[in-house]
Formats: sequence, C-alpha cells, structure tokens
Amino acid sequence: MIRDVTGRWSRLRRRFGIAAPRVEIHTQIPWYWRWVGIAILFGISAASAAWIYDAGRRFAGFDHGEVQQQLFRVQGELEDTRAELAKVRAIANAADSRVAIERTAQQKLAQQIRTLEQENAKVREELATLESMLTSDARAANTLSIYRFKVEPDVLPGEYRYHLLLVGPSSRRERDFTGRLELVVSLQEGGQNAMMRFPEQKDAGAAAFRLAFKYFRRVEGTFRVSPKAKVESVQVRVYESGSSEPRATHAVAL
Repeated sequence: MIRDVTGRWSRLRRRFGIAAPRVEIHTQIPWYWRWVGIAILFGISAASAAWIYDAGRRFAGFDHGEVQQQLFRVQGELEDTRAELAKVRAIANAADSRVAIERTAQQKLAQQIRTLEQENAKVREELATLESMLTSDARAANTLSIYRFKVEPDVLPGEYRYHLLLVGPSSRRERDFTGRLELVVSLQEGGQNAMMRFPEQKDAGAAAFRLAFKYFRRVEGTFRVSPKAKVESVQVRVYESGSSEPRATHAVAL
C-alpha cells in the first residue's frame, strides 16, 4: 500500500513538478492580423493623444481654429494694405512725373524768356543806333556804314563768333544793296604771323556771307581757326556786287 502511494506521488511530481515536460501554447490568430491590430491600436492612441492635446489647448484658452481664422483675416488685411500702398505709390510717381514735366516746361519757358529779352535788347540797341544815325548830319549820303562790329571767343576752342550791323546808303533806298561780306583774321601760330580769310576760296559763294538788304542788316556768324593759334585782330570788308573794292571796312583787336 505504501509503495503504491509513493509511486503515484512520484508520477505526479514528474508530471506537474519542476521536472515536468514543458507545455507550449500556440494561438490560432495569423501574424498579419496581429500587425493590423497593433496599427489600429497605435492609430487610436495617436488620435486620443491629438484630441487630448487639442482639448488641453482649448482648456488653456488656445483655439487652433480661431487662430487660423485670425491669421487668414490678418493676411487679407495685409494684402489690402499692400494694394493701397501700390496705389499710393502709383499716384506719387504720377505726381512726380507731372512735377518733373512742369519743371522742365518752366525751365524751357525761362530760357525762351531770356532769349527773347536778349533779342529785345539787341533790337532796342539797333533802333537806338538807327535813330542816332538818322538824326546825324555828318553821315555822307552814299556811305555804307558798319556799326557795332564785335568778335568774341565761342564755346569750342578756336571758334569765334562775330556780329555787326550794316546800314545802307540813304541815297539808294529805292533799291536793295547786294554784295558779300569778308573777314580777314590776323593771328599768330607757332611764333609766326599768319592771315586767314573767311569765306575761304573754295567757299567764296557761302550763303552766310552774302548780303541783300535795303535799309539795314544785322549779320551774325562764326569762324574757326586752329585752337593753338592766337587771334590778334579781325577786319570785316563789305563788297558790293560787281565791285572788287570794299565799300566799307572795320577792324577790331582782340
């Protein structure tokens, strides 16, 4: 009897004790369903975390939707402000353009006024000269006269501007005086004296030196010499058509 009890106890210990054989439990769920379940669990966790985070911000006074609306409203106001600024800049540019045009027009007008004043002064001077000549008894009846002959350096080096007033003979006012003008320039260049005539031989018939007038004629023009030359004097000679002798001469020193 005792042996039977002992044998049974030993068999129970071998089956359920430490030395009992290991038992493996295998589940019947496939591995991909387990991954799907894990993914769903992570998704639920992420959604819960986002909801908790958003709820926490709303609880703390921060509403993401409201902030987005405010951001959109501020962006719209910024765009409107930029559009208004562009309009204002366009108006300012147009105003600047008008001011620049008006300033240019004023400058041109001022230049025209100065030119007219200079012309007016010349006309007044010529009229005064004519009045003095007409009231003078010393003037010969058949004399061609040269008045106010001046020669001045011009803008370019070696260029000179001249102007003079011619008054025809009083006894021949019934017909025009026709002829030509000649300039004789005395100068020094390279330590040597030289003389130049204008117009030159090849330009003897230059239109600027032809004359045709009845009472008086104002003559203006320019001539050019070498920039290194020094002009000492200029003589003007007036020839009547068909004559080789000058009817009147006048010289100025520079």
